[in-house]
Amino acid sequence: MKVVLFGATGMVGQGVLRECLLDPGVESVLAIGRSSTGQRHDKLREIVHRDFFDFSAIEGELAGHDACFFCLGVSSAGMGERDYRHLTYDLTLAAARALARASSALTFIYVSGAGTDSSEHGRRMWARVKGSTENALRALPFKAAIMFRPGYIQPLHGITSRSRLVRLLYAVIGPLYPVWKALFPAYVTTTEQVGRAMIRVVEQGAPKPVLENRDINAIAEAGAAKPSGDGHRP
Repeated sequence: MKVVLFGATGMVGQGVLRECLLDPGVESVLAIGRSSTGQRHDKLREIVHRDFFDFSAIEGELAGHDACFFCLGVSSAGMGERDYRHLTYDLTLAAARALARASSALTFIYVSGAGTDSSEHGRRMWARVKGSTENALRALPFKAAIMFRPGYIQPLHGITSRSRLVRLLYAVIGPLYPVWKALFPAYVTTTEQVGRAMIRVVEQGAPKPVLENRDINAIAEAGAAKPSGDGHRP
């Protein structure tokens, strides 16, 4: 499996990258971002690209891939709908359309969020915009376009957010993860489970085009017995 990964320096993207590099079924990862991950691995190749609304300069690099894991996203906090839509819908679709032209036979997986509004008419601005983005992605001519809607995501293996505010938030609520998991197992997941589930969906397909948090966990756990390249996961 050859993977294109967007958002590899973010919290979710770091977890997805880790799982891709560990999984023997993933042959290569092309990470596209505005900055380097700082990692070195035989499977990993990186392109630092500044304009995420125009991929024409690197479109040829996108050909021949089996999957795209799109883990980029911004918080809607303090942002108006026009700006949030530009950084969510417009940015995502710019990348997706370039991929559809270069590698239409791939599976495109988009990290959306629990509570996304597929009707596009709900009261919550972010949910409408995410729903509009999901709907537009599903209309593109990919082999499959699968929407991941995780709830609370616990970072594992030393992974942290680049946002100071998010790091502070996780410093407060992170230690309570075992409690959240025990009380609300359908609404919490981990960076590891998200990454594993993405790989399994590309390999085996998805039961439906929109996967909620409980679906993500079930897919990840079903594939958890698959060993890494060296027979264990650190």
